[in-house]
Amino acid sequence: MVIELDSDACLTRVDPGQLEQVILNLVANARDAMPAGGMLRVGTAKIVLDEAASRRHAETNPGEYVTLFVTDTGVGMTPEVRARIFEPFFTTKPPGSGTGLGLAMCYGIVKQSGGHVQVESDPGQGSRFTVLLPREASAAPVPAAASDGHPPAGHETILLVEDDASVRELTSRMLGSAGYRVIEASDAATARECAEKIGGAIDLLLADVVMPGGGGQELAEAMTARIPGLRVLFMSGYTADVVLRQGIVQEEVAFLPKPFSPDALAVAVREALDGPAT
Repeated sequence: MVIELDSDACLTRVDPGQLEQVILNLVANARDAMPAGGMLRVGTAKIVLDEAASRRHAETNPGEYVTLFVTDTGVGMTPEVRARIFEPFFTTKPPGSGTGLGLAMCYGIVKQSGGHVQVESDPGQGSRFTVLLPREASAAPVPAAASDGHPPAGHETILLVEDDASVRELTSRMLGSAGYRVIEASDAATARECAEKIGGAIDLLLADVVMPGGGGQELAEAMTARIPGLRVLFMSGYTADVVLRQGIVQEEVAFLPKPFSPDALAVAVREALDGPAT
């Protein structure tokens, strides 16, 4: 792995926690593209797009940008795969190996931050993902702190169920930093096993809505039937309206849309724990 940081890459406006999710997902994607090993490069740079260049870079305007790039020497992609790589639930992995939300999440975070993601790849030639974020002339002012200066925290036990390893790791770190005890599971079956091992001593089930081997709604129904007073919080790369229309979860559920910041996670978890049992 090679890190190439441009000390003159300048400033951009983006949530640090969400940017960390972008980096983790892009690096995880590069890792999966190199099952036999290879070279991973992560770096930053700054570029200036004029009118002609911005036309070549779809959905960008002329101006100065800070770029983050992740390249690999992996299997590469066909034009057909490349065209769909940012679609939610699209994946080239075998069934049960992932939901295909990682790159869609990256795309959503970057677009939300006013930027764009480009991908260059050919079969057998590896891939290069480039994140373009508008340059800021100066650092943003620090927002006013909450009344006590800290996001909500706690000490309860949370069962975190998320099949995407990078998202699960980052979310677990956020929760741990807020004082919670976190038990991690990659799917519904593992979550049930974890609950049995600790005798159901769980205060909150934090589960992705869509996972290989069973959805979050089915898992929540099974666990709330066995653990009286269990609180449930769902999360998803889709909005609450979409998952409700698709019948993936029931109405009146606690829901946290991805991507989320550490503060948004802390608030949603605290509200779910302090609210009525499911």
